[in-house]
Amino acid sequence: MNTPPAAGQPALTGQVLFYKQPQPLSLEDHAGLGVKQIDQPFNFMREAHAMPVTVTEFGMCASSYPVIFVGDERTPVAVMGIRQGQNLYVNEDGRVADDYYVPAFARRYPFVFASDDNSDRLVLCVDREAPMVTNQPEVPFFENGEPSKFTNDAIEFCKEFERQRRATTDFVKLLRDFDLFEQKTVNFQPRNPDGTEAGPQQKIADYWAVSEERLNQLPDEKYLELRASGALGAIYAQMVSLLNWQRVIQRAMRMPGPAPTAPQPANA
Repeated sequence: MNTPPAAGQPALTGQVLFYKQPQPLSLEDHAGLGVKQIDQPFNFMREAHAMPVTVTEFGMCASSYPVIFVGDERTPVAVMGIRQGQNLYVNEDGRVADDYYVPAFARRYPFVFASDDNSDRLVLCVDREAPMVTNQPEVPFFENGEPSKFTNDAIEFCKEFERQRRATTDFVKLLRDFDLFEQKTVNFQPRNPDGTEAGPQQKIADYWAVSEERLNQLPDEKYLELRASGALGAIYAQMVSLLNWQRVIQRAMRMPGPAPTAPQPANA
């Protein structure tokens, strides 16, 4: 996310999925703005085939999507499609079905914290191009010259997201320290209408996941240390979530499109 600084505001840097025109939220620039209800609230997710998730979300994601680790940073993401630019869980109405979990990464939109290069603080930004942001709001960003309850709630949500993001970084480091990562590959077999194979298998992704074998081979004291850290629940949720690969593939086969593309990490 690169945006010129507003008057009296610091320059912001970074790249964040979804955000097209992020601006530091300020009374000076956004006094008359706010949000309104829109017909397609999650339409902005339609092209996100993988979305970052925090460690506390693994259990909720496990009933809906594979949770995998990608990139050198081992970023955990929920896989929501196997083709670049195609989210299989957002319908034509721009909504996610009620029985599928929406990650906090998307629920915080149109707000996001951005780093200030001139200090260690985080700056609350709003995507000025978000479809729900308007100068005729149902819910304003500011009331009587102060942040509205809606804005203060958004700040708290983003603060909690940042806390969970840092906890996720610690969790990934723990997995590295215990040498629990293993690289995996997922493929699918194209088939004809009669069920016969239609050509060779196609690779969907190479990714990282927790190795059940390595986990089971840990010495007792290491396993107990891992349990004491509170990480075991998330570890087992991640392993169970991989059973959802078949669900994603089946959804993709019902929606023809370009060749499958491996999920890529996205900055939070």
